[in-house]
Amino acid sequence: MKEFIRAAAIRAVRTIAQTAIAVIGTSAVLEQVNWWAVLSASVLAGILSILTSVVTDLPEAPKKGGGSHE
Repeated sequence: MKEFIRAAAIRAVRTIAQTAIAVIGTSAVLEQVNWWAVLSASVLAGILSILTSVVTDLPEAPKKGGGSHE
C-alpha cells in the first residue's frame, strides 16, 4: 500500500506541474497570468489524478501478490 500511495503522489505532483505550466503558457506575458486560474486548475488536476489512480492500476506501483512485472 505504501508503494501505491508513493506512486500516486508522484503522478499527482507531475500532473499538477504540467497543468500549471499549461495554464501559465496560455498568457502572453507573465503579468497577465491569472494565478487563481493556475491554482484552481492545478489543484483540480491533482485531485482527478489521485482519484484516477485509486480506480485504475498504476503501472509504476507493484502489483498485489508480489508477482514480477511483465
